[in-house]
Amino acid sequence: MTFTPLIARDELVEGQAHKVRLDGRVLAVVLLGADVYVLSDRCSHEEFSLSLGEVDVDDKTIECERHGALFSLETGAPVTFPATQPVEAYATRQVDGFVEVDLP
Repeated sequence: MTFTPLIARDELVEGQAHKVRLDGRVLAVVLLGADVYVLSDRCSHEEFSLSLGEVDVDDKTIECERHGALFSLETGAPVTFPATQPVEAYATRQVDGFVEVDLP
């Protein structure tokens, strides 16, 4: 794995998605407790920004604001319709107050 610095951890708000652009990709970044999740910021159902949606901190999901599809923050898998395809989920780590992401 090759990790790249993404964002300072203190820029993230617990339970809210944050849009970050890195290396030509648009990513949705979510802080939940000690964990940081990074997904592709585009709903697989209809090319809409996931970072605009609500985060369910208990279920660890993010909702596409356009049609209500839920995606797992842990895996990117769709949890509800109308989405049937996953979005990319990326490995993260935290080093010296920064979130780093592995972009294959």
